[in-house]
Amino acid sequence: MDLNLDLVDELRAALPHEGVLTDPDLLRSYEHDEADLVPFGTPAVVVRPKTTGQVAAVLRAASRYKVPVIPQGARSGLAGGANAIDGAIVLSLIGMNEIIDIDPLNRIAVVQPGVVNAQLRRAVAEQGLYYPPDPGSWELSTIGGNVSTDAGGMCCVKYGVTSDHVIGLEVVLASGEVLHCGRRTAKGVAGYDLTSLFVGSEGTLGVITEITVKLRPAPEPALTLVAVFNTFAAAGAAVSAIATSDLQPSLLEVIDRVALSAIEAYRPMDLPTTSAALLIASVDSGTRAPDDLALISTMCHDAGAADVFVATDAAEADALLTARRLAHPALERFAAQLFPQGGGVMVDDVAVPRTRLVELIEGIERIATEHGIVVATVGHAGDGNLHPIIVIDRSDPVSMAQGQKVFDAIMSLCLSLGGTSTGEHGVGLLKRDWLAREIGPTGLKAHRSIKAALDPDNILNPGKVF
Repeated sequence: MDLNLDLVDELRAALPHEGVLTDPDLLRSYEHDEADLVPFGTPAVVVRPKTTGQVAAVLRAASRYKVPVIPQGARSGLAGGANAIDGAIVLSLIGMNEIIDIDPLNRIAVVQPGVVNAQLRRAVAEQGLYYPPDPGSWELSTIGGNVSTDAGGMCCVKYGVTSDHVIGLEVVLASGEVLHCGRRTAKGVAGYDLTSLFVGSEGTLGVITEITVKLRPAPEPALTLVAVFNTFAAAGAAVSAIATSDLQPSLLEVIDRVALSAIEAYRPMDLPTTSAALLIASVDSGTRAPDDLALISTMCHDAGAADVFVATDAAEADALLTARRLAHPALERFAAQLFPQGGGVMVDDVAVPRTRLVELIEGIERIATEHGIVVATVGHAGDGNLHPIIVIDRSDPVSMAQGQKVFDAIMSLCLSLGGTSTGEHGVGLLKRDWLAREIGPTGLKAHRSIKAALDPDNILNPGKVF
């Protein structure tokens, strides 16, 4: 769509020449994130600021011209939250990638939003510190995107999600005003908790330009085991037993047979592909660690594990975690091989109380069988957070319809079990209807009131979340 040339000239005046893109081929590369089967458009212009002042200038101009602004990071999201709309300004923050400060005494770091998760993890590790949130896309996804969706990861069972580690933000509002909220201190309760409001807001309330996170002392290498199960439900029963005990594993991940087979085909590593499920558990090293791992092993055996293996060293443990991280690309390739004309995946993200995990697992298997659709399930089982991945043929309307029915049935099951429609991927475009069902009319009214107060012209990521 055409964009007002005066606005383009204003953007070019505010940003370096290479920071404003209008070439159609380049614009198409900013159209969408990794979510399959949700709509997207083509932006009229892409801006790539380097400073907070440049972001503010973009938003002041967009506000005057009433042009939508779509904040983007690495576009690794799985809910369509970064998808462009026709005629919009895409505001790419990938170039704001500086680690501004690492303060080992106060155990905090201050970063720009374009810093990649793994980059921050490695930088603080050099000073004996640890930034725990580790989404599966940690080698690609940015801290800004992690904050915007309140991303989780494999360590959440012990250390929590991104919001548990963000203590301060710099945010540019729709008006172009710059808001500082939160703190650098260990404690602080001055005023409303605006920091928590912006975490998980998916770019609908403001553009995050600086993030202050708290750090932890780096743990010793963890002790890891893998348990093999002949039924997926038995793996879920083991998780429930571990999660409701007084143990505190640092990782508790599950991979079902379909995902195991896809991962093994994608990168062979002798995974037990004939097993129904694999459970990976870790405990941080310490005086109790060997005893805790032994107790987890016993719980797995009691739940029906066919075998339990303890990783002999850190390299073997890392290989198991690598296998878990490969689930998404492996299943994309599996779908392409299964349906050469248009294989694709619908990635779900549901969470239930940990005591209802077995019911969720059994329900997912039942739904897949009833509809004749392949569903692979992996997830952060220790949090009750599973990712059913629905394999569909985009070229076949029947397959697409059946896939949508499976997606909706899983969502409905999750809410009926007292769960939530998204544990860590966010709402984006994919789950707007399900968010409305989850929070109800009064919840929607509250959301819209906050949105109207901070973004009265609805220019920030319009159409996302609700």
